[in-house]
Amino acid sequence: MNIETFILQMAQLAKKASIRMSRCDTEAKNRALIRLADRIEREASFLKAENQRDLDGAAKAGLSKAMMDRLTLKEATLESMAKGLRDVAGLEDPVGAVVKTWMRPNGIQVSRVRIPLGVIGIIYESRPNVTVDAAALCLKAGNAVILRGGSESQHSNTALAAVIGKALEEAGLPGDAVQVIPVSDRKAVLAMLQAEEFIDLIIPRGGEGLIRFVAQNSRIPVLKHYKGVCHVYVDDGADLTMAKKICLNAKVQRPGVCNAMETLLVHQAIADAFLPEMAAQFREAGVEIRGCPKTCRILPLAKAAKEEDWPAEYLDLILAVKVVSGMDDAIDHITRYGSNHTDAIVTCDYSRARRFVREVDSSVVLVNASTRFNDGGQLGLGAEIGISTSKLHAFGPMGLEELTTTKFVVFGNGQVRTE
Repeated sequence: MNIETFILQMAQLAKKASIRMSRCDTEAKNRALIRLADRIEREASFLKAENQRDLDGAAKAGLSKAMMDRLTLKEATLESMAKGLRDVAGLEDPVGAVVKTWMRPNGIQVSRVRIPLGVIGIIYESRPNVTVDAAALCLKAGNAVILRGGSESQHSNTALAAVIGKALEEAGLPGDAVQVIPVSDRKAVLAMLQAEEFIDLIIPRGGEGLIRFVAQNSRIPVLKHYKGVCHVYVDDGADLTMAKKICLNAKVQRPGVCNAMETLLVHQAIADAFLPEMAAQFREAGVEIRGCPKTCRILPLAKAAKEEDWPAEYLDLILAVKVVSGMDDAIDHITRYGSNHTDAIVTCDYSRARRFVREVDSSVVLVNASTRFNDGGQLGLGAEIGISTSKLHAFGPMGLEELTTTKFVVFGNGQVRTE
């Protein structure tokens, strides 16, 4: 059987499973999640042994230390996965929730009700814990899911798929509701992206190259974010102590993630007072500053920024810094170079805060808080499957609700249309 036929059969089985999943009650879904958490704990030795096969291959291939760390299923990682499953089981089930109800003049009652999306395809790199996280959220939202991890985590993902399948069967749910593509050939991804008759949504998680490849080759709607070029704008009159705390956290706490600050914008009226002390904290944390001419005048140790620095997602301890003339200049810069991901303002002026929130077109806009809060767990969603910078149908962190859609339900008592 060729790869295209094999993937098509997987998609057909997922579609059948999604119909059964859409009819499952909350108790059955939660039971499956708890069983899966228990199985991961019981089969930790098996999972770590299969993961070691991936680690051995990755070491021979020369993967970076950071990539090796993402790939490793440590004891703490497995414990976190099990806890995450139990946490998702404890979340409110969005399926069947009535979003809004209203009456029409003719007496019919109209409601919008949440329903599962159907079959979701998720394409991701490295981290095998994504296999379990994605499966958990899709299942709780009543969907079936087809998962395609990176070739470097093939053994780990196959082992996790086996454990997930057993848990689903124990709970009386269809095993085909969670499937992992067992081949690393890129033809499998292309075949998956063409199966629009059976797959309802594609979610890619990874670098910009992967996401652009998926978006360019998919016949299926794609929820995507290409990169996170996140800004913090420190306004005139801001509390500078607060600003320094926010900026340091936004850049340094985890520089390799998509919600880390990549560009700092500073109002010219406070630049001389703010930047030297802020730069000293950044230097102590190992941050390299690439600044505009005004920044370099204030900070002689800064490197001169080039045009390619402004739209850059460094994912590293590198920061672009620009002194701006005011709010208009800051918003214009964000509009030109931003990625609609996460942007923040530090200000004591309420009207300026409201204007920034209104005019900056990003999935999360913050006032006096770090960009690092663009995260489903931090925002109270319980968990997330990723962050979308496209607007159809989700914008920002995607939790359980974003893995559903709505349908209209109408109740009448004999009404007929006469016009």
